[in-house]
Amino acid sequence: MDKRFAFVLASALTAVQAFGATYYVAVDGNDKSKGTKEKPFATLKQANSVVTPGDTVWIRGGVYEMRDTSYCERARMSAGVLLTTSGESDDKRIHYFAYPGERPIFDGTNLPIGQALDKTTSSTDLEYTAGILIYASYLHLKGIEVRNVPMKHNSNSGVYVTRCKHVILEQMESHHNAGPGFFVNEGGRGLNGGGHLFLNCDAHDNYDPTGRQGDGENADGFGVHYQYDGDTTKFFGCRSWWNSDDAYDFINQEFPVVVENSYAMGSGYSDYGTKMPKNGNGSGFKMGESTFGGGHHIIRNSVAWKNETFGFYANYTGAGTQWINNTSFKNEQRAFNMASTTFDAEGHRLADVAVLTGDNAHVLKNNIAFPNLNSQVGVCWVKIDDSDKGHDEDCAAGENNTWNLKLDLDESDFESLDDPSMTVTGEDLSKIPGILGPRNADGSIPYVGFLRLKKGSRAIDKGEDVGLEFTGKAPDLGAYEYGLSSTSSIKPIAKSIAKSPRIWGNVTVFDLQGRYQGKFQAEQLHGRSIAETLKRNSQYLIAK
Repeated sequence: MDKRFAFVLASALTAVQAFGATYYVAVDGNDKSKGTKEKPFATLKQANSVVTPGDTVWIRGGVYEMRDTSYCERARMSAGVLLTTSGESDDKRIHYFAYPGERPIFDGTNLPIGQALDKTTSSTDLEYTAGILIYASYLHLKGIEVRNVPMKHNSNSGVYVTRCKHVILEQMESHHNAGPGFFVNEGGRGLNGGGHLFLNCDAHDNYDPTGRQGDGENADGFGVHYQYDGDTTKFFGCRSWWNSDDAYDFINQEFPVVVENSYAMGSGYSDYGTKMPKNGNGSGFKMGESTFGGGHHIIRNSVAWKNETFGFYANYTGAGTQWINNTSFKNEQRAFNMASTTFDAEGHRLADVAVLTGDNAHVLKNNIAFPNLNSQVGVCWVKIDDSDKGHDEDCAAGENNTWNLKLDLDESDFESLDDPSMTVTGEDLSKIPGILGPRNADGSIPYVGFLRLKKGSRAIDKGEDVGLEFTGKAPDLGAYEYGLSSTSSIKPIAKSIAKSPRIWGNVTVFDLQGRYQGKFQAEQLHGRSIAETLKRNSQYLIAK
């Protein structure tokens, strides 16, 4: 089923549920203690062994040196932190939260890892090691940093989520790992997993130099893979930069994923942007390859710039994706590359390049390509045999994009094209004020003028109404609507649901604590009770 989601958050999930036990973990704690604030545990391993649904674990600040691992037999993985105890439901989670005002850092510099696959054909039982391995459902992790997970021949993730559902990762940071920052592996058919939320998370400076598949081949910022059924995973307010492979990679993901208000920069580079690993792919938002036609993803209000290859990339998928109100700026090869193909029922490729048609075609609306350099958009080159011969065919060009409107935007159309990410290399961008710099206390990104439209821009009022709030005569192009303080406010979405309820249909509502509030018909948002609820609270997650 093609489930499509729209979600809106004005500020971070901040409050803790008012039921369940409370435990504490601290770097100077003791696992033989009671886990109180005065006598905290030393490890999350101990906390995982005692928590029950509805409990909260407060993690005090400091560096937690991961020097030992736990083994997860079902996943055939070890981890510095293994979480296996599940919550009960969306409104009865287990919470692992950074203590207010403090930053817990889980460091893998001395983490023992398995030999994994060697450079030939042999394998040990232990193939991968993660910094944090989540093998449990209905968890909420917030404010935790993971770094420096090493590798041998296989790339190892900072945070690995597998065979579970409805995990919230909020204000998490995963960096300088020898593999992906965050990796979701749903494990295949019939597991009914997914439904995770990545909220205001950062993945940066991950690089796998000695991987068996090549130098820099697998260190994506965020990856979601191998899901066929269940619920849709969502990204909101996430940032990915200086990862040696791709920023967001959904290869072999046969179930829709939604990415909104998120950012991708400098993919295909390492060492703070000073090196270019030879096997890194270097795309910003890479949304393929779906071989069985289930990966109809939605990417909107997102920004890709200065990636080594493509800003937005279909990656030879067999399932069309929606690309709505995105901004692509100075990506080194192409702004949008919609290269696609077709597969048979067994997943065998039927053509090197093919045109997706009808309801399966890509949808491109209100996007900015600056400059207008695209591939497999409007006119697609199709190979006709095993030779290099081929011919051009018409394919999806989209509507109201800069290339349709022949808008060659320049500096005069934007508040600013100046940001540290455009000029600074060899330094940690997370410490430098800018679009990739320190976040606000609630996890949101400080207002910066970079790539925002300014008064008089030729991209203003040139878009198509897609159900989102806009000012002026028509929506603007790109990720930012001129005249709206934020694209992440609940008010625009609430208004657009009320304006066009048929577009939204059924919605699922979560409150400020991430607690499940129920399913509603969009028409019910006209009702007084829900309207009053939305008025009182500035933030909800609304999923269609």
